[in-house]
Amino acid sequence: QVQPVESGGGLVRAGDSLRLSCAASGRTFGSVAMAWFRQAPGKEREFVAGITWQGSNTDYASSVYGRFTISRDNAKNMVYLQMDSLKPEDTSVYYCAADGRAYRAVVMTSAQPYIYWGQGTQVTVAS
Repeated sequence: QVQPVESGGGLVRAGDSLRLSCAASGRTFGSVAMAWFRQAPGKEREFVAGITWQGSNTDYASSVYGRFTISRDNAKNMVYLQMDSLKPEDTSVYYCAADGRAYRAVVMTSAQPYIYWGQGTQVTVAS
């Protein structure tokens, strides 16, 4: 079991950078893919970025590709989302999630495979 806890959200201006952190407890952290999702008011939860268990493969939503970078440190049970060139449309609650299946070779971009979720951290980008 993996229990994610997000931190690092806040209020920034367009063009600024922000780094989100996800501390994930649990002995199986190093064997599961991790992902970031986000949900804005009145909208569906959407995939942002994901990373496989070894960190060898990553995937990004087209809306954040080239601006966001996901990384992980298995020794510290941490996942990070570096967000650069932030835009007002990036305003959302950001959630860290853990894949329910170990040793998956690819990043899943739908929410269903992720069975462990954090409480979310608010990111607000002012224009």
